[in-house]
Amino acid sequence: MRESSRARPAGRAAARDLFEQVRSGYFRLAPPLRRLLYVAVLVAAVALALGTGWSVLSTLFVTLTLLGFAALTLSFPRAAATLLVVLVWLAVLTVVQGGYGWGSPVLTALTVLAPLVAGAAHLIRWVPPWATTAMALGAAGLVALLFGTLLTALAPAVAIWAAYAAAAGVLVHRFLQARRALATATAEQPQAGLRVREGGHAVPAPPARQDAPPPISVEEALGELDAMIGLAPVKEQVRSIAASIEAARLRREAGYGTEPPMRHFVFVGPPGTGKTSVARTVAKIFYAFGLLETPYVVEAQRADLVGEFLGATAIKTNELVDRALGGVLFIDEAYSLINSGDGQPDRFGAEAVQTLLKRAEDDRDRLIVILAGYEKEMTAFLASNPGLASRFSSRVRFPSYAPDELVRITELLQRRRGDRMAPEAMPALLARFEDVHRRAIVDELGNARFVRSLVEAAAQARDVRVVGAGGAPTTEDLVTTAEGDVVKAFDELTARYRSYQAAPSLEEALADLDRMAGLEPVKRQVHAITAQLRVARMREERGLPTPPQMRHFVFAGPPGTGKTTVARILGRIFAALGLLPQPDVVEAQRADLVGQHLGSTAIKTNELIDRALGGVLFIDEAYGLVNSGYSGGDAFGTEAVQTLLKRAEDDRDRLVVILAGYEREMSAFLASNPGLASRFNQRVLFPSYSPRELTEIAVLLADESGDRFDDAARRDLAEVFTWVCDEGLIDGLGNGRFARSLFERAAMRRDVRLAALGDATASAADLTTITSADLRAAVDELAGK
Repeated sequence: MRESSRARPAGRAAARDLFEQVRSGYFRLAPPLRRLLYVAVLVAAVALALGTGWSVLSTLFVTLTLLGFAALTLSFPRAAATLLVVLVWLAVLTVVQGGYGWGSPVLTALTVLAPLVAGAAHLIRWVPPWATTAMALGAAGLVALLFGTLLTALAPAVAIWAAYAAAAGVLVHRFLQARRALATATAEQPQAGLRVREGGHAVPAPPARQDAPPPISVEEALGELDAMIGLAPVKEQVRSIAASIEAARLRREAGYGTEPPMRHFVFVGPPGTGKTSVARTVAKIFYAFGLLETPYVVEAQRADLVGEFLGATAIKTNELVDRALGGVLFIDEAYSLINSGDGQPDRFGAEAVQTLLKRAEDDRDRLIVILAGYEKEMTAFLASNPGLASRFSSRVRFPSYAPDELVRITELLQRRRGDRMAPEAMPALLARFEDVHRRAIVDELGNARFVRSLVEAAAQARDVRVVGAGGAPTTEDLVTTAEGDVVKAFDELTARYRSYQAAPSLEEALADLDRMAGLEPVKRQVHAITAQLRVARMREERGLPTPPQMRHFVFAGPPGTGKTTVARILGRIFAALGLLPQPDVVEAQRADLVGQHLGSTAIKTNELIDRALGGVLFIDEAYGLVNSGYSGGDAFGTEAVQTLLKRAEDDRDRLVVILAGYEREMSAFLASNPGLASRFNQRVLFPSYSPRELTEIAVLLADESGDRFDDAARRDLAEVFTWVCDEGLIDGLGNGRFARSLFERAAMRRDVRLAALGDATASAADLTTITSADLRAAVDELAGK
């Protein structure tokens, strides 16, 4: 150990620690906040110049220079230190110009030498580049001074070549020093030739790959990252990781004992967002810093770790880790290692996790493990084992791609294929990507994976079109994808996704609501809810603070007043606004949520909600979930309500729940649980239909069936509906359901009457007209006469 010989004064150590704290705090700031900080400093400097009478342009130039140097220092301390050395060198050349008889060729050559030496110094690892630059330039300056001043008889070319030779000699010396430092650091690492596995057996490390990995610089690895489309937060986080590795390297070069900054990662996000590509870049970054032996990534899933019988899993997992040693092990859909779908513990998966955890700790100096998957499932997976959460504490979140990013990915993939897109096809493609984003199904489609499938399908559609046209197509025809090709491919790929084609526009959904008979207060309330949702959406898109919007509702009113129909329209409104992936409505009652024994209710309720995710769950007669008739309380219904409340909150961004029933019973039901009242505080009251509205409903039903009531039958309709409403019978009869039943029975009585007349005597008008006699016969039949 040489710690004593590497000791530094306390003041220097404190200064270095302070710099690292400032740097760490700088990278924790969001990029917009950093830019805002720079602007604030610039504005303050200009204000100070105006207040003191200084030159504004000079102050602006000096401030911009200092800010640029500060940003360089915080991002790349080695480069900033080297730049400072070069600036000092140029300043010295300016001071000594003409003082020692140096001619212009010598000064020009020494000026050019500075960037050449600085670039070469940064290629020599394991020694500080700024010190290498200072030593090389210092030696060159001394030699040039000797030849240019003391030996004035010699030509300037001799001084120049001597100075360059001195600089080259120093660079060679520093390169040899770096080689020795690398050998020392390698010797100090624990030998990896033998490893002790379970049972105490010494097992040789796997043989090295035959093909030596190519040299990769940190700048090249980070350049690959920057070349990726989108993923701004991921890029920022990976750059912070690279900065922390660089800081650890600087501390090690300065003589401070530090452990290699190896770590394991969790990549969370939807599919097709570049997790595997970023894993390869992370491998190259760690390899470029000398922390990994290779830049290779071994990709795996559950089947690559789990064996067919107990005991085989540990062997299989160890073999996989052996293959990944020296690089990165990337396990996609890692949450599948713990499969609890059948309610029984997954012993095979648990064995794989335990083996992986042990190897991740034992081989942490030679291996990086990246676990990837959906965020919700990965969070539950990490919580299933304390060792996972502690060893995989670095989490990188991958966002979904925006519509313009999907278009750029499309262009990139087409360029790789040698294809291009017609100008008119680009707006059509962007509009469809915006529609996918608005409906929030870009993750379900697969982000970039969907784009790749779209590019291939559009190319296939183009080939079919070009070949089918006959003749001799031009080169342009063979590589140009037209708008029709894109539309055809997009429709084919999205056809398999539930309700994609059926989702209406907002105007269509509201028009269907307005066409409904009656329900004026309901229509006004739904229009108000729609306006509130639209404004919240616009505020969110413009980055304004947006209060949380209620997404769960209570529909209260008598039966047959259109609650189910309005629920379907509300689902279409949410889908049209992009707040739900699809407008589907799953209808349910108590029997669909409550199981036959305790414990099964939660499973049954969760399965129902899973089926409704992305749309609307409509629970009719919801008060039936809590049956107060049981003397000991309704434990089954209570379990269903608690499960429903939890999922309504956890999945509020992917689900709308509507509870429906009679007003008085729904009020008592909501009062039975504080959670119900707080989460379902948006109540829509459905009034009973009036006689005029019931008549309108019956006429509309007849029109939809191609039938009509004659004038006498219309008068009879009004009389019947007026009587049942005046007698207070309409709610018991079912409001709109009674109107439907009356129409259907009247149409049936007409058909019976016409059938008795024979086929030849009935005209087209007779076949579609309901008379007063038909209607009265239907009323008598419904009344049981």
